[in-house]
Amino acid sequence: MIATNALRCLAAGVLLTIGGAAAAQTPVKIGLIGEFTGPFADYGTQIYNGMKAYLKIHGDTFGGRKVEIIVKDTTGAVPDRAKRLAVDAVTQDGVDILAGFGLTPNALATAPVSAEAKKPMVIMNAATSVITTRSPYIVRVSHTLPQDTQPMAQWAAKNGIKRVFVLVSDFGPGVDAEGTFVKTFTAAGGEIVGTARVPLQNPEFAPFVQRARDANPQAIFVFLPPGGQTISFIRSYEERGLANAGIKIIATGDLTDDGVLEAMGDGTLGIVTSFHYSYAHESPENKAFLKAYVEANGTKMRPNFMACAGFDGMAAIAEALKKTNGSTDPDALMAAFKGMKITSPRGPIMIDPDTRDVVQTVYIRRVEKVGGALVNVEFDKFADVKDPGK
Repeated sequence: MIATNALRCLAAGVLLTIGGAAAAQTPVKIGLIGEFTGPFADYGTQIYNGMKAYLKIHGDTFGGRKVEIIVKDTTGAVPDRAKRLAVDAVTQDGVDILAGFGLTPNALATAPVSAEAKKPMVIMNAATSVITTRSPYIVRVSHTLPQDTQPMAQWAAKNGIKRVFVLVSDFGPGVDAEGTFVKTFTAAGGEIVGTARVPLQNPEFAPFVQRARDANPQAIFVFLPPGGQTISFIRSYEERGLANAGIKIIATGDLTDDGVLEAMGDGTLGIVTSFHYSYAHESPENKAFLKAYVEANGTKMRPNFMACAGFDGMAAIAEALKKTNGSTDPDALMAAFKGMKITSPRGPIMIDPDTRDVVQTVYIRRVEKVGGALVNVEFDKFADVKDPGK
């Protein structure tokens, strides 16, 4: 049992009681728990950069309360550390809201802390379907892998792809992606000619990619966490001759993540993916987001879907505080989150009042070169997509 006396006190509102004028003077503390160093360091950085972009546009005071972000580094997929950092954030830093969580293992480890301390927990990336079921105080503004995967399977089946090999990363989101793709694609008449799960940490892709080639599919469906792994996969795909053999890549948009797409090179040209955000998305809201992102963070990183989710997560927190007039009562905040609609840089999104998961448009995109730069160009879409398992 993870409850400590401090957590119980916080849940009961004993450790920190603020009222009236005092509340207006006390900042709302957001404990941002994410991956800021190690192999997934870009995850936490992009989420935080997106939050800063929102504050750049809208200021830092909502419902009469300033917000203060307290950053906690998990150093990677380290569930025990994530949980410990969450407990510290609640008991020592006195945070009102937990946020961030680039990776599923860290989110799942922290969920009991959210439930025990009655702290709203805003998921800004981690995409395994079950996460929101692990605490009644969790809300997700990012995506789930089933939500992004189902449209890809439907699109592939309608566009002449009949035989597919499935390759995913062996952790929660990958398992979700595999299960959803197989179920949806076979229901539409497609054939799965093989599957493979690669290790989350330090995978060697060559043998798995060779297995895919030997199965002789028309396409290989891929889910991998973006970053160094996706770069390595594209290299193995080219070296093992799948492109020359006419085997196409279809994937969720994690594979052609905007943040690393340029580093992946021209081998990505023509890859078709399904995803909820593209750097190249055409809308006034996205243009404003991209401008604010650069103003707040510089040009070192191209904003990606995690930055967008950080922006939207900060927007959701801001709107909830406006609705509660600055109150951080957990039940009042959760009531404000449920059913919330936001005009996001990605398009309109809503937080489902029953599942506390995001409902959004999923786009079908193709990697193209525009103005000399590699981007994910949207050419089809599926509107109002929910997690198909909920």
